[in-house]
Amino acid sequence: MNDWECLHAALAQGPVCLVEVTAIQGSAPRGPGAWMAVQENALIGTIGGGHLEWEATRLAREWVQQGLQGHSRTHRLALGPSLGQCCGGAVDIRLSVVAHQAALEAVAARLQQVRVPVALFGAGHVGHALVRVLQPLPFTVHWVDSRDGVFPSPVPAHVFCEHSSPVQDAVRDLPAHSLVLVMSFSHAEDLDVVCACLRRQRTQGDMPFLGLIGSATKWAVFQRRLLERGFTQAEIAHITCPIGVAGVPGKEPEVIAIAVAAQLLQQRQQQLSSR
Repeated sequence: MNDWECLHAALAQGPVCLVEVTAIQGSAPRGPGAWMAVQENALIGTIGGGHLEWEATRLAREWVQQGLQGHSRTHRLALGPSLGQCCGGAVDIRLSVVAHQAALEAVAARLQQVRVPVALFGAGHVGHALVRVLQPLPFTVHWVDSRDGVFPSPVPAHVFCEHSSPVQDAVRDLPAHSLVLVMSFSHAEDLDVVCACLRRQRTQGDMPFLGLIGSATKWAVFQRRLLERGFTQAEIAHITCPIGVAGVPGKEPEVIAIAVAAQLLQQRQQQLSSR
């Protein structure tokens, strides 16, 4: 289970104290929006570890023991000698006791990170590895393949599977501003999906990232074929191939998935910063 699901399950055992980072000054291990949930013998999530988290946990357990449901209070914790951490900044935290699911839903908007849509074409080895890596990260995955029986059961949270044949038809209904990854079992399918994405980008301009898995040879062939299909050099330059952050050695599916997930996190930050 992810942290959010663990938090729902923990409430069945008794009240929890939510610890939320509301502001920071100077250097700090986590930024505003980081959170954890504290019970007498359980800890869910993290606000950065170390003595900061130990002190916040101590304060949270005191707050739970007082049983002040629906109340909150704030603390400022300096990350200096008193906490044995050399970050040198300060962290403002908010403590609030939650005792039932309805109360938890009231704070869900500020606890849950903004999820950015990812469109993943291909349920091969890399696709499966990537979905596993993305599962705890702030993305919603629209997973598309033309074959039957290729998706896992059960499907991870925030992953929505679609069987589409022809596969490129799914491009039309993707959420706006999706980060698109193309890695089907077939180079012909990859090309069809890329073409459909470039056509949508030409008319709607709502696909900020289009990544294609492949070698230098595959990319050279694709560039030539895209030119033959009438796409301009500027349009083709919108494609990222190969995908994944540079400098990560290895071609194992899990290694590729980690490098691609890091690239998606970079793209997510760019999207959020531009809003």
